[in-house]
Amino acid sequence: MERILGLKIDVDTHQGMMRGVPRLLDLLAQEQLHGTFYLSIGPDASGRAIFQMLRNPRFLKKMVATRAPSLYGYRTALYGTLLPSPMIALAFPELVRRILSEGHEVQFHAWDHRRWQDGLLSRSTDWIRRWFERGIEGFNALTGQHPTSFGAPAWLIDDRVLSILKEYPFQYLSCTRAKAPFVHAENGLLEIPSDLPCFEETGCDLGEGPILQQLEEGALHVLPLHAEVEGGVMAEPFLRLIRRAREMGYRPGPLAAILPLLDIGRLETRRFQLALLPGRAVSCAL
Repeated sequence: MERILGLKIDVDTHQGMMRGVPRLLDLLAQEQLHGTFYLSIGPDASGRAIFQMLRNPRFLKKMVATRAPSLYGYRTALYGTLLPSPMIALAFPELVRRILSEGHEVQFHAWDHRRWQDGLLSRSTDWIRRWFERGIEGFNALTGQHPTSFGAPAWLIDDRVLSILKEYPFQYLSCTRAKAPFVHAENGLLEIPSDLPCFEETGCDLGEGPILQQLEEGALHVLPLHAEVEGGVMAEPFLRLIRRAREMGYRPGPLAAILPLLDIGRLETRRFQLALLPGRAVSCAL
């Protein structure tokens, strides 16, 4: 099989949309590459992460280890608490048009990323349904089209989410950290997971080394990126990684480029489970 490296770019914050996305667009244009941008549409309530830090010592440790203020900015740490929550993609319609005009894939990531990440499992089914309705309505208004994929915030899902996803015409999901594509037993939808670690999980000081080690195995990988990280302080390590991957014979591109390579009838049908991965503060779907 041809070596494919899917570029899954999550946009989680107002800062990431305003500063990280333009820089990533410039870097991708420089390298003549395309990726998949998963957009958070609605409010940036990142400041509410303070409650997660108080409850979860692992989360605080991760924020310190990854130098979160340099990644996200100090204003971001106050959004949704001392400062009002600005909109993320909805605040930048011209930038969304630029992403599309430059040939990148655009998909749905979130309405309110922080509240999903911190409280999904305690929310009601009605709350989840309204979350999707508001997010997809905003996505349609921004792009003039319906998203064909959903990438769950923080790779967090449950059975109710997978049931609601059947109500939308999604071609594929990217909601887990599994090792290979599979079919969700709960709803029959194709999953193209992020199998490689994030830069933040490997330890930013280590750069691209641990990721390159995993690229030695297999031919199909998905690299999870964040506009706030690879569009910020980790831009140069990201470029080095991309160039080295190309030397290894990989063709980086959007997740949509992986679809034609998969025969859904021959993929395993599997259930997800929640577990804690190395370098993460909270459990995600595997």
